[in-house]
Amino acid sequence: MSETLDWNAQTIAQFRANEGRVGGVFEGAPLVLLHHRGRTSGREYVTPVMYLPHETEPDIIYVFATKGGAPTNPDWYRNLTAIGDGGVERGTEIYTAMVRELTGAERDRIYAEQARRYPGFAEYAQQTAGVRTIPVLELRRA
Repeated sequence: MSETLDWNAQTIAQFRANEGRVGGVFEGAPLVLLHHRGRTSGREYVTPVMYLPHETEPDIIYVFATKGGAPTNPDWYRNLTAIGDGGVERGTEIYTAMVRELTGAERDRIYAEQARRYPGFAEYAQQTAGVRTIPVLELRRA
């Protein structure tokens, strides 16, 4: 098993054992598990990611396709945008969410807020500057 898959499996197990809370580098950070289907394989995947809650709408969250500052977008981003919806496991609740990719000033504002709260996101943006713009997805409870 690769390091990433092993880390994901451990994070998912800890998330589920502790009602959505994890320790380590993500201790205290808002984390969800994204449920998505492979766009070509049809296989089901679960991926832990940090999120930003909407300012006033509890049924909307934002997720960021950083891939740790890598030059390519993560598979979960391509899967969710290809299908248009996915599952969100937030705390002890699982629900279906509709996916909308943010663009322009709206995307920039949301990403800037996440980077303000979690400076690692600013580092990811610096690492990808001139290569790709990190996508921001709005996930709205269906």
